[in-house]
Amino acid sequence: MTDYSEQNTQQPYNRADEPPTTVRPVMQPDNPYASTRGSITSKQLPAFDEAIINKYNRSGPRYTSYPTALEFAPIPDSFEAIGLETKILQNREARAPLSLYFHIPFCRHLCYYCACNKIITKKNSDSGDYLQYLITEITHKRRLLSTPEGSDKPLVKQLHLGGGTPTFLRDEEMVQLWEFLQTQFKFLPEDEGDYSIEIDPRELSENTLKILRNLGFNRISLGVQDLDGTVQIAVNRVHSAELIESVLTEARELGFRSINIDLIYGLPHQTPDTLDKTVNRIIEMSPDRLSVFNYAHLPERFKAQRQIKDEDLPSPATKLTMLGSTVNTLTEAGYQYIGIDHFAKPDDELAIAQREGKLHRNFQGYTIMGDCDLLGFGVSSISQISNANTRYILQNDTDLQNYQAKIDMTKINPTVMPAVKYIKTSIKDRLREYVIMNLLCHDYLDFKDVNQKFGIDAITYFISEIQQLAAMQDDRLIDMDAAGIRVLPRGRLLGRNVAMVFDEYLDNKHQNRFSKVI
Repeated sequence: MTDYSEQNTQQPYNRADEPPTTVRPVMQPDNPYASTRGSITSKQLPAFDEAIINKYNRSGPRYTSYPTALEFAPIPDSFEAIGLETKILQNREARAPLSLYFHIPFCRHLCYYCACNKIITKKNSDSGDYLQYLITEITHKRRLLSTPEGSDKPLVKQLHLGGGTPTFLRDEEMVQLWEFLQTQFKFLPEDEGDYSIEIDPRELSENTLKILRNLGFNRISLGVQDLDGTVQIAVNRVHSAELIESVLTEARELGFRSINIDLIYGLPHQTPDTLDKTVNRIIEMSPDRLSVFNYAHLPERFKAQRQIKDEDLPSPATKLTMLGSTVNTLTEAGYQYIGIDHFAKPDDELAIAQREGKLHRNFQGYTIMGDCDLLGFGVSSISQISNANTRYILQNDTDLQNYQAKIDMTKINPTVMPAVKYIKTSIKDRLREYVIMNLLCHDYLDFKDVNQKFGIDAITYFISEIQQLAAMQDDRLIDMDAAGIRVLPRGRLLGRNVAMVFDEYLDNKHQNRFSKVI
């Protein structure tokens, strides 16, 4: 293998104004993103420097895709006439495995912090009606998918039900959906695949967890948010710590291999002391993963948040104290900081994938299944399909009635497809996506790796971005040299700010659409 200096002289492009390619090396090097994480970066998060955090803490995207969802454009009528989504699905690489996402928009209770497109209803018939629309959409899309050689069904490695409250579906409806999916797709065995569902612990029947486990679900995520009674009342999400603990106990007894708990900091009436008690109580329950989200109060955008009074919210300085205490408490308890609000036990698949340089990020968040195309079903769901050097990102209508009308039209006209918005990425987008995702997943960008994969000289190509990062290097958030860019422990919580430097779409027109990084 040539050394770094030799590799530079062999690049077909070495000027920033020329486009990247996807030149592949003859021999793949060892994974440059594998690390000894655990001895250094995962735990050695220093004391918070409030001045540094305030210096860099500006609004920015969470990068579940690049370009982000803010770049969606309506599918033009001219494209619709030629069947854009149809052609994308037909031309999909058959050998690429699938990750399936199902959006269930219903909830029985309105949580005041909610920033999602949910429908509050107690009508049991709503779930059955919606299930039929899902089945119609699955059937409609499945007929367009090619199958890999030697199989009669596309391979699925990952499945996730989100919402809303996915367990709004009755147990028998969940069984109906799962059994139907078995007729359309081939699933990896449960000890190899990743099959997860989000759960509101208040909305479980006596047999729900048992049924989910028997079907093949092996991972669950519980929305807890906070255990303090005053905070729970203020956000209209009341449940006991005993309920959460009983759900975790049952899930472990049933053999779910990974359990995630969601928490939120910055909620009304929350204090550093009350949140610290919640975090320590959750640590006692020992979930495999935790997501600790920053509450962004945007009542002008989200109607539910208008129930929360500004004066009941903790100050930005108090929120910073909460985050610092939470990060320190979790890392001291042995959790590995993955990035962007996520923590995992060192033996969890997510933590192992990060240490091995195999972690990825998409619309399902951090994932170990980065080789999958994402196929979304349901209102507002998103798909990510790769074809050669291009990736298409598609979104269904975010309005339930409009989505249902689209699905009804497919029964009459098979050329109609549910997606209404799209993004077509360029090879330059793929290059920047690769840079951003490696910084967010592995805290590292290897220039030689980028050169080999995209046929550029990364230092020359990104000279403007490298110059912009100089201040972060001076503040010891990152370290740069001829080999690459490393996010240092001091900068890990601000990793999104490092990534944002490489975002060509990010400008002031989007600033009011994002929450602060911290």
